[in-house]
Amino acid sequence: MIPVILDVDTGIDDALAILFALAHPELDVRAITCVDGNTSLDQVVANTLAVLDAAGADEIPVAAGAREPLIELSREAAWVHGADGLAETRLPASARKPVEVHAVELLRRTLADAPEPLTLITLAPMTNIALLIRMHPEVVPRIARIVFMGGSASRGNATAVAEFNVWHDPEAAFIVLNSGVPLTMYGLDVFERVVVDPDRIARLRSSEHPAEQLAGRLLGYTAVHPASGETFTYAMIGDAGAVAAVAAPELLRFENLPAQVELAGGHSRGHLIVDRREPGEGDYVAARPWPRADVALEVDAEAMVALFLDTLRRV
Repeated sequence: MIPVILDVDTGIDDALAILFALAHPELDVRAITCVDGNTSLDQVVANTLAVLDAAGADEIPVAAGAREPLIELSREAAWVHGADGLAETRLPASARKPVEVHAVELLRRTLADAPEPLTLITLAPMTNIALLIRMHPEVVPRIARIVFMGGSASRGNATAVAEFNVWHDPEAAFIVLNSGVPLTMYGLDVFERVVVDPDRIARLRSSEHPAEQLAGRLLGYTAVHPASGETFTYAMIGDAGAVAAVAAPELLRFENLPAQVELAGGHSRGHLIVDRREPGEGDYVAARPWPRADVALEVDAEAMVALFLDTLRRV
């Protein structure tokens, strides 16, 4: 089994990712850390605990982390995920409690105490991970790899060029990218392609299994854009795809590419730039080589949806 820690801002797709990770037979979830992002930190923690209930999960340590980005004020995405962050499902409040230590301390302890290096799967703004790297560099070698949902090799969603998780805390993403830890990027290029069709969503919603039923309600959520009034049905497995990149990397095509976060640009702040130029092409700007990441550029979307649905049946 692959030992992993999940770092989440539990909205719709984080919940799908948690359900998937807990059910997959090759993944061993050692801890879950929470951060402000899709919704407030308190709501993220409550949602995470409620999803663990829906999954019938064993006791897994869950910790609250950063309430805001390192520099910016919080910028949440309630219109996408609903007022409760979970598609207005209003799940029953969990009797589970988060551990009393900060998420960074839970990360430190879990990494330090593990007999083997762990994979961090970050599905949220990377504030907690950046704080860990800066505060506890002694455990950074205990991180086998950071697999992050964030960035894009093409266009953005929070802005024309920036993806939400990186845009929410660009400084944190910069710290993580420049940490020296092996990186896998699961960005918008593949994130938006893995969509569950309406018939499958309907079957999930009608399931008597709590995890499948919850997944159906989340995937079938219809959001209304606050400015345009346009509606869209979520339907993407979203962050669960980043978990699949750990459990079944053969479903994706990766390229090892230079990548860096823009911190200063007025229109491009938060843009995770992926350099797709051919080797040997000149670079007249960078003072030093950029860090590199294994960037997911293509995905077998149907196979990933099938894996997701088949795995949920194991919960």
